[in-house]
Amino acid sequence: MFILILLILSVGLIVGLSTRLQVHPFLALILAALFFGIAVGMPPETLITAINQGFGGTMGSIGLVIVLGVMIGALLEETGGAYKLAEAVLNIIGRNRVHEAMGFIGYLVSIPVFADSGFIILNPLNKSLSKKAGLSMAGTAVALILGLLLTHVMVPPTPGPIAAAGILGADIGLVMLLGLGTSLLCLVVAIFYAKWVGKKVYLDPNPELTESDIKAKMATAPSAFKTFLPIVIPILLIVMKSTLDFWYGEEKSLGLQWLSFIGTPVIALLIGLGVALFLPAKWDKHFVSHTGVMGRAIKDAANILLITGAGGIFGKVLQLSGIADELAPMVSGLEIGIWVPFLVAALIKTAQGSSTVALITTASILAPLADSLGFVAPIEKALLVVAIGAGSLVVSHANDSAFWVVTQMTGMKVGTGYRVYSLGTLIVGFFAACLLFLASLFI
Repeated sequence: MFILILLILSVGLIVGLSTRLQVHPFLALILAALFFGIAVGMPPETLITAINQGFGGTMGSIGLVIVLGVMIGALLEETGGAYKLAEAVLNIIGRNRVHEAMGFIGYLVSIPVFADSGFIILNPLNKSLSKKAGLSMAGTAVALILGLLLTHVMVPPTPGPIAAAGILGADIGLVMLLGLGTSLLCLVVAIFYAKWVGKKVYLDPNPELTESDIKAKMATAPSAFKTFLPIVIPILLIVMKSTLDFWYGEEKSLGLQWLSFIGTPVIALLIGLGVALFLPAKWDKHFVSHTGVMGRAIKDAANILLITGAGGIFGKVLQLSGIADELAPMVSGLEIGIWVPFLVAALIKTAQGSSTVALITTASILAPLADSLGFVAPIEKALLVVAIGAGSLVVSHANDSAFWVVTQMTGMKVGTGYRVYSLGTLIVGFFAACLLFLASLFI
């Protein structure tokens, strides 16, 4: 219980410093990481390793993706193309269905694309849609990220569910079918929740721009189709890579290796950025100068990078402290059926931040216990994997890089992020567990 109390105190320290005392989240996260590491008795060398690996690992995985995504978004906004695209989408779906659209788009995109990358790629579209429809970005962003997360943790071929299925010997096809059914029902709840959030919390998608500014930009904007290309091309390339990896693994010909290379998120977004550079009606080298659109985008990305990296530090300190090993036995011995994998995964996710780590760690812990817990038949093992996925949704907060990507790219305050995003992961994850519990009664 001591380590759990320290975790709660550390999270409280982050929230208190950043909201009450207005300390920059970057500093608040580092101070909380140091507090937890020292209080739990981590050796100084291990603590320094956690800080370096946490920041470096996070930057290595999504740092360039964030920068390139912000640069693409800046070009879409500067040229007015984002608003032309938003107008076209709104004419099709209607102004009252933006939450449904963003939730479902996120749900589809995250099957082959990591949730963080998906949010970064789709954020410009979400921002422009929200502005044009006059909606709070708090609601539409929550709809998007929850849609992304649902398939990310429950539906193969995302790495977490595939790894968990492999460890537990579950049938991938059954996991996919059960994960799709459960996550689709959860998506409905996520959209209703996002709409409720949008009514309670107003977050202006772009407070600097007035309606007259948008009209002026749209007068010279590229077509909606042309604007859509920098968004959809990276997604298609990443989907292609995921498909190749799934079917061929490491046994790829040289040609397939190059196709896989251009489908990595960094290269795919770099290609998307190249396409976006052709959006302006009239080319000007000022677009790519350090004082132009690209220069301003890089400055905007710097703040997001630092805070996301600091979140990685906090998560890594928790991970190397062994908190998952300490907390998991608290519930793994309970005889409560489907709630065991859910609670173990939820504890590990809440403790160290990564859904993928929570999925893999929980599967490893429960693999030798699966038969004794009653998960023997193929459908029962598939149910076990999806239950672990549901638990790995709960709860996304300060130690999760996705929390900082969402809050910083939308302009949410830390406290607001906890109230709308973290709460959303709890509600949707718990609803998924309830669905799986009901299913387990008939399996």
